[in-house]
Amino acid sequence: MTKALFDAIRTVKGSALTQADVDLINRALSGVSVMTTGQRGIDLIHSFESFREEAYKDPGSKNGLPITIGWGSTRDENGQPIKLGTVWTRDQADAQFARDLEDTEERVRRLAPKTTQGQFDALVSFDYNTGSLHSSTLLKKHNAGDYAGAKAEFARWNKNDGKVMNGLIRRRADEEALYSS
Repeated sequence: MTKALFDAIRTVKGSALTQADVDLINRALSGVSVMTTGQRGIDLIHSFESFREEAYKDPGSKNGLPITIGWGSTRDENGQPIKLGTVWTRDQADAQFARDLEDTEERVRRLAPKTTQGQFDALVSFDYNTGSLHSSTLLKKHNAGDYAGAKAEFARWNKNDGKVMNGLIRRRADEEALYSS
């Protein structure tokens, strides 16, 4: 969030920030608490997006896309799609996971500003995997305060290219349980 915030401030200001600007902003932010994914959420994501050092085709899609590597990353540090033949070290995968997770957290904070830790972690895992939280009935129900209805929506997201996937059934059940915790 910090980089995105500083980028936004630079844009509004129309010029680079001075060290005095940065210090002032950091002092203002020192008391601000921002929700981040807890260890249970990270563990859930890692359990389904197990570390892979070599790029691979999506096993559930008809065309094999997107190409994935590391902890489920589909884009590299420059935002470019992963290509078959790409190999990453564990350190590269961990660094990209941190960037991908931060982007996902920022999106979830914006889309679902009122959450418990369990809800936040489940929504982050869901969006990390699908990228579809923004257009989902799950989000609409969550934001309307219909938490039971939102919880029930997880199970509906069990397909890839129209085909029910056992791994997605398990993942959504784990996300649903985390959402309710």
